[in-house]
Amino acid sequence: MAEESGKSFARRDRLLEIESQVQKWWLEGDVFRAEAKDSPPKDGEKFFADKLTREIEKFGNPPVFPVVKEEESGAVKYQWEIMQSYGLSDEEIAKFTNPYHWLTFFPPLAVEDLKAFGLGCDWRRTFITTDMNPYFDSFVRWQMRKLKEMGKIVKDLRYTIYSPLDGQPCADHDRASGEGVIPQEYTLIKMEVISPFPPKMSVLEGKKVYLAAATLRPETMYGQTNCWVLPDGKYGAFEINDTDVFILTSRAALNLAYQNLSRVPEKPTCLVELTGQDLIVCL
Repeated sequence: MAEESGKSFARRDRLLEIESQVQKWWLEGDVFRAEAKDSPPKDGEKFFADKLTREIEKFGNPPVFPVVKEEESGAVKYQWEIMQSYGLSDEEIAKFTNPYHWLTFFPPLAVEDLKAFGLGCDWRRTFITTDMNPYFDSFVRWQMRKLKEMGKIVKDLRYTIYSPLDGQPCADHDRASGEGVIPQEYTLIKMEVISPFPPKMSVLEGKKVYLAAATLRPETMYGQTNCWVLPDGKYGAFEINDTDVFILTSRAALNLAYQNLSRVPEKPTCLVELTGQDLIVCL
């Protein structure tokens, strides 16, 4: 329709008509059909060549790219509501509890959208990159074993957003909110509590006790003479290892426990609960 709510969309509709005709020509002419050469291209060279060609065609040489404005995400929705917004029935949505159903339902839709977008692709070469495809899965397993034998792969620790409830990392797509959030690095400043300890901390005698203050600006800590505490704040003396005790909040202790800074991994051990008032004049 050229008119909606009294407004004319004739020019838009004409562009869509041209777009549809051109995409039909591409399909009929196998424009994006690409046969493999006898010698494989060097790593990335084909990808970058195509990308540069298209950028020059679109943005000039040298290219002048448009300014991209970031948009904030909308209100939080449940996954079911998100699926409903795609036009799926409740009966169809229930099938997605099987992860393999995603791999059969969405790829054909994605192909149609990418074709409408004008993506230059030889669709004969598409395939699933999970264990649903036994051939690709076998290749990846062989590749990983080979790289491990060559010493190119090691198992190590890394910082990540983690869910103690699920016992696993919590990636962007796993969260109802907080998409894009990454680990925040703090520096802990250890300030030793000198013996004799205040009466409420007497149970800590014989251990090395520190006030552990976190900062985002460690370069400002030189020449420090004071440590501020919230008089009514709730703190605790938590075991870090067999000899050291940190005085900090329970939330901080929990975070440290998942970074191998707790005598019992992932389980902070509080030896005594304290308030800020208990800590005043203890350095």
